[in-house]
Amino acid sequence: MNATAAVPLWQQLQALAKALADLGRGQSAPQVLAPVASPLRPGVQALLYHALRHWARGRWLRTQLVAKAPPPAVDALLSAALALCWSDALAPYAPHTLVDQAVEAAKRHPRWRAQAGLVNACLRRFLRERAQWVRASEASAEVVWNRPTWWLERLQQDYPEHWQAILAADAMPGPMTWRVNRRRTTREALLARWGEAGLVAEPVGEDGLVLSKPCPVEDIPGFAEGWCAVQDAAAQCAAPLLLRGLLRPTDRGLRVLDACAAPGGKTTHLAEWLEPQDTLLALEVDAARAPKISANLQRMGANAKVRVADAADVPSWSDGQLWDAILLDAPCTGSGIVRRHPDIPWLRRAEDVQSLAQQQRRLLEALWPLVRPGGRLLYCTCSVFHAEGQAQVEAFAEYNTDLRQEPAFGHLRPQNAGTAPALVDNLQGDHDGFFYALLAKVAPA
Repeated sequence: MNATAAVPLWQQLQALAKALADLGRGQSAPQVLAPVASPLRPGVQALLYHALRHWARGRWLRTQLVAKAPPPAVDALLSAALALCWSDALAPYAPHTLVDQAVEAAKRHPRWRAQAGLVNACLRRFLRERAQWVRASEASAEVVWNRPTWWLERLQQDYPEHWQAILAADAMPGPMTWRVNRRRTTREALLARWGEAGLVAEPVGEDGLVLSKPCPVEDIPGFAEGWCAVQDAAAQCAAPLLLRGLLRPTDRGLRVLDACAAPGGKTTHLAEWLEPQDTLLALEVDAARAPKISANLQRMGANAKVRVADAADVPSWSDGQLWDAILLDAPCTGSGIVRRHPDIPWLRRAEDVQSLAQQQRRLLEALWPLVRPGGRLLYCTCSVFHAEGQAQVEAFAEYNTDLRQEPAFGHLRPQNAGTAPALVDNLQGDHDGFFYALLAKVAPA
């Protein structure tokens, strides 16, 4: 970040405090950033994501330094400033600059002005006594790992040998990963075009490219023409897993269903694997998100029918015919994509895991009867929690004798390229946490 940016830092901190206060009321990071004015948004987003990656420490320090919580927005301002300035090595600006500008943010806000003295006293005291407060905070596991206690306990239970590696990977921002549209170009051709524009990227997976430095999608050569789409390497595995080697009917095209499709990244990938005579239907329960699927299909030059419907409410959308392949990218906690969405641990609650697992089971039970004998259902979630992956599929398979599990990845742990050797159960390269189970419908004897 640039301390001499055109937008004053105190103004960014005001917007940051409001965003964090709204996040505390249950809104996601994209939701709290949406109303931020465009000149402010890039700086506020960077500060927000940085603060969230140290949010447990900022909150812990505030509770120690100010026993009685101030009003929510001022509380968020204090906690954010502490999260941003606790470490010289990690601070986006010099700690004294952050403190000065946080005090200025309070002084210049009509409803926070009365709390400016408190903000000043708290933050100046922290700077004087920083070493001792940082040492004291290290006694808290929540602070060290920046996760709620229930999250840590679940990871330790599911991954007794690897929970620390998962958290270490989550602590680093994920790179900008792209999928090449094989219908319009090749990875080599896109790499050459990017090279001419000074962009550096490394191949990942079958069709992926990882940019060495993120940049706005509008500045990516080939984006407007539909040559590529942003998609993590783990998510790029869905279409090949579901469709590769699937036997085609002799009398018709394939019937493929994307059951929970928004924003359409996997939908467009499925379309790239299909032939003109095939049918692809994309369902999305959220009417506000469904247009994103259509927009992505149009940009990528892909064909699919898009319907707003609850996939589990089969009579509301089904024509009564069976499907050759169903992709069920089920709603989940998002525990596998925290490195891209550091707000997730602070939005989720322990009880969410069970309620989402019930929703996933409801979708599985509704969609499995729609798979034709010899067809497949690919169940996936962007979660590392076993309750949303391995345990979910094991319980479902126990009560469905017409099901055969075919080779898939199972649980993929998040991994950052270059920071650790590839793990045996993971993809090579950089990717998010994910779960895949490929379920084949056994034909009657």
